[in-house]
Amino acid sequence: MALRHEPTVFDHSVQDALRVLDTVARHSRGVTAAELSRRTGLPGERLTALLRLLRREGYVEQVTEDAYVAGGALARLGAARGDERALRDLLQRTLERLRDSVGAAVYLSRYVDGEVSVTQYAAGPGAPAVHEWVDFRRSAHATAVGKSLLTQLDHDGRRDHLARHRMARLTSRTITSDKLLLSRLAAQPPAAPVLDLQEYAIGTVCAAVPVRAGTAVGCLALSLPAEHAHRLRRAAEGLSRHSAPVLLALAIRLTDGWSRAPLGTG
Repeated sequence: MALRHEPTVFDHSVQDALRVLDTVARHSRGVTAAELSRRTGLPGERLTALLRLLRREGYVEQVTEDAYVAGGALARLGAARGDERALRDLLQRTLERLRDSVGAAVYLSRYVDGEVSVTQYAAGPGAPAVHEWVDFRRSAHATAVGKSLLTQLDHDGRRDHLARHRMARLTSRTITSDKLLLSRLAAQPPAAPVLDLQEYAIGTVCAAVPVRAGTAVGCLALSLPAEHAHRLRRAAEGLSRHSAPVLLALAIRLTDGWSRAPLGTG
C-alpha cells in the first residue's frame, strides 16, 4: 500500500520544531536565539513563533533574556521512552488541552494493519464523545476519521479498504456509492478538514484533519452535537491551528510507536 503524502504546513512546522529541539538539546548550558537561527537556518520571525510554541508546551525553557535550554516536558518524554503508559499520559494531556481550546471532544486515530483505530481521545461533560454504535473499523466511509485516513492512502489502498468493508447505509446522509466516495476522497485537499454531517449518526457532526509522524497515517478529529453544527467549521479551523503540539509529541515519540488501545481505554 502506497501513501498519498503531500507535505502540509503542519509537516513543515513539526520538522522545523524538531530541528530547534535537536539544537537546544545539544547545548545544556543554553543557546541563544541568534545561534539557533544560524544553526537551523530559520528566519527570526519563524524561530520566534516556534520558540513560543515550544515554551508553551514545556519543551524548552528560557533561562535568560536570550538563552534557551531543554524543558521539563522534553526531559519527561525522554525518560518515558519505552514506558508506553507514561507516553500515553503525556499525549493525553495534550489532547485534553486541545479539547478545551476547541470546545469539543477530540480523537487521535491512525490507520494500522489496514484498519481504522481510535487510539486516544479526550471528552468531558461539555464535550461528549461519539457513541460508537457501529464499529469504527467498519464505518470508515461514513466518519470524518475514516475518510481523513483514507485520503492519505493511494487509490489502490482506498479500493482495498472498501472491498473489505461493505459501505452500509447508517443514516439517510451516508454515501454508499464507492465511485462517489472515491471521487470525493481524491478531490479532498491534503490539509483541509474532512467533515461528517450526520453521516455516521443522527445528532452528531464531526471534522478531522490529517496528522503524520514519519510514515504513520493518522488524523485528529472532533465531534459536536448536531445542535452545535454552526460551530463545526470554526472548531475544525481551531483543530488545524492547534494540532502542532500533538504532531510534535507524536514525532518526538515516533520510535516508540503509537498505542493501539481501542476507544474507551484512554
